[in-house]
Amino acid sequence: MTASPGISEVWFLTGSQGLYGEDTLRQVADQSRSIAEALDTAGLPVRVVWQPVLTDAGAIRQVCLEANASPACAGVIAWMHTFSPAKMWIAGLDALRKPLLHLHTQANRDLPWESIDMDFMNLNQAAHGDREFGYIQSRLGVPRKTVAGHVTDPSVAARVGAWARAGLGLAAMRSMRLVRFGDNMRDVAVTEGDKVEAQLRFGVSVNTYGVNDLVTVVDDVPDADISELVKEYADSYTMAPELLGERQESLRYAARIELGLRRFLDQGGYTAFTTNFEDLGGLRQLPGLAVQRLMADGYGFGGEGDWKTSVLLRTLKAMAPGGGTSFMEDYTYDLTPGDERILGAHMLEVCPSIAAGVPSCEIHPLGIGGREDPVRLVFDAAPGPAIVAGLADLGDRFRIVANEIDVVPPSRPLPRLPVARAVWRPRPDFRTSAESWLTAGAPHHTVLSSAVGAEELSDLADMLGVELLIIDANTTTRQFTKEIRWNQAYYRLAQGL
Repeated sequence: MTASPGISEVWFLTGSQGLYGEDTLRQVADQSRSIAEALDTAGLPVRVVWQPVLTDAGAIRQVCLEANASPACAGVIAWMHTFSPAKMWIAGLDALRKPLLHLHTQANRDLPWESIDMDFMNLNQAAHGDREFGYIQSRLGVPRKTVAGHVTDPSVAARVGAWARAGLGLAAMRSMRLVRFGDNMRDVAVTEGDKVEAQLRFGVSVNTYGVNDLVTVVDDVPDADISELVKEYADSYTMAPELLGERQESLRYAARIELGLRRFLDQGGYTAFTTNFEDLGGLRQLPGLAVQRLMADGYGFGGEGDWKTSVLLRTLKAMAPGGGTSFMEDYTYDLTPGDERILGAHMLEVCPSIAAGVPSCEIHPLGIGGREDPVRLVFDAAPGPAIVAGLADLGDRFRIVANEIDVVPPSRPLPRLPVARAVWRPRPDFRTSAESWLTAGAPHHTVLSSAVGAEELSDLADMLGVELLIIDANTTTRQFTKEIRWNQAYYRLAQGL
């Protein structure tokens, strides 16, 4: 599946005015086209599409409406090359429904000091025009990201790229359909949530099917398709010998689940799903291998019916479709003083896109679920910087909590732990991280990603109007607690009476 079907570009809008005359406007167009081309070749996850220079209110509103209507447009970048009187932008900004980035730059990086005259000053006055534009955005309360600097600065392109990835995530949310196979785990609080509010806030449609609706499709998978997929398994993973021998039927049934699950999701237009080991209907195995491989292909997933984590996982997959993002759960700790670490895992469902090497395809008993031994991929996560993020429903709003972490290799091999896993050191330290996470009411199911960072999450939260709390190297529990209190007051006031 594609990361964000149909979404492939952002539009580059340049503001000016007719006062300067045709010669100046031609120079504005040429220079703004060069800026757009520089961004387009800077490695952004989308194309940057230049639009003609805007000099009047009617044209501005029209291009904003066209951006809203374009299925390919993930957002709009605006730059005031010269002075563009901001009242011209009121109707357009009021109509705009796509994410907005205000790029504060200029055509030249260095000033030609000895040759500067008033013609140069009139042409190159983004320092002037962008302040006018910044005012009207604030006056109208327009959500946006502001990035300042020359486009040749790699940090500028990186920040624009983070915003573009967030726009891809937003688009994925807006079109997301999620299927829950059965309900969530009984008596669990954090996996509950307001699906109507989720559709209003995020755009995601969450619906439930009986597990046996899936079983009907699974049972109908042709044997020839199963044989072909089993060969793919053998070519892709280190296979446990028994799965190619006396336990081959278990492997074939795992392949049957994957093929049936893919067919069900694709036919229904679903990009995310949940399962629940307490509600397996006629399935002979808890889906393990199938879920892992579907996540690797970009589908969202949440265990025990956790649709909110499935939504977040699918969104982050769309933001960075190259891999490095997985469903995760904080499981247990190593509390060695000064070297505290978290061991994350789940029963079966950790995405192989975070694997350090070639996963091993194995079969082991599972003490819960009451079904046959399930097939799964076993591996250690690749080391490096990452985040873990969770989405919680607080009743009056949603809250995203993220912790910057460093994934590390296990201290010693884990020969008796038959599941995929990740070990990490949370920033700034274990105690601050854990106390802050618990104080925020963040969930135990999370999304671990080495492909998406705090800036992308911040941009996404701003686009959604959703609270975001970040635990990083600078966090203290005292300040973090204050931030939670401030946010509680802010979001309640922002909702109005």
